[in-house]
Amino acid sequence: MAWLHKLLRPDSVPLRTMRLDAGHALDVARLHHQGGFARGWEPAECAALIADAAVAADGVFSGGGHHPEGFVISRKAADEAEILSIVVAPARRRDGFGRALLAAHLARLAEEGAVQVFLEVEEGNLPAERLYRHFGFREVGRRKGYYPKPDGTRATAIAMRLDLA
Repeated sequence: MAWLHKLLRPDSVPLRTMRLDAGHALDVARLHHQGGFARGWEPAECAALIADAAVAADGVFSGGGHHPEGFVISRKAADEAEILSIVVAPARRRDGFGRALLAAHLARLAEEGAVQVFLEVEEGNLPAERLYRHFGFREVGRRKGYYPKPDGTRATAIAMRLDLA
């Protein structure tokens, strides 16, 4: 795990990534509500997702903390995976938490047999787009009006794919 420290700025806190279990459902719901989505996930939804055998859920933790400061959840099918959501706590954004979390999660998906990973990102979410492109994701399509916004409007989703093999 020493490689994780290289992903962070020198003044950043040490962090670790690990698999999440249903005991983290409240933390995941809290983080998802902070993610700026039109509708945040409820703890019961998070617990059901995390408990699903077809789902991979990982969290990023700072120092010796027991509560994740970010998470990523993917659904797996055959040799593909789709990232359903990735959120880093607002106070930890731009500190390398998202990069470390996504790196660990992609490595896990590859170990578990995924050869392609898909996701959608809201058009205009430049930090997220930069993160995904850093890992090699590329645009494969657009879904106009896909994301509902808190103000009632709808935003375009950029569909992206990463080939792991």
